[in-house]
Amino acid sequence: QVQLVESGGGLVQAGGSLRLSCAANGRTFSLAWFRQPPGKEREFVAAVSRNSGNTFYADSVKGRFTISKDNAKPAVYLQMDSLKPEDTAVYFCASKRMGAPLGSNVEEAYDYWGQGIQVTVSS
Repeated sequence: QVQLVESGGGLVQAGGSLRLSCAANGRTFSLAWFRQPPGKEREFVAAVSRNSGNTFYADSVKGRFTISKDNAKPAVYLQMDSLKPEDTAVYFCASKRMGAPLGSNVEEAYDYWGQGIQVTVSS
């Protein structure tokens, strides 16, 4: 059993920055971030390989968001810069299912999820 707990969300003005953290309790494989904007389906944001450190990003956040990890804790982070109102969403941390492809952008590749944390970007 893996427990994931997100922190660091909140309200920020457009152009600002936030840093999300996800603390994992239990053995995890690679970790990722998803988000669910208001009235929309959950979507992939970024993933990082536990072993190689390779990173994967959705096109919508490339160049603005940076995912990083700390295997010792273990934890994963999402540094969000140049935030836009369309980044407003509930952000979820997820742990990749064993055997699923690295950097997968589909929900079915992840079997443990955090409870989610709100990020609101005002214009």
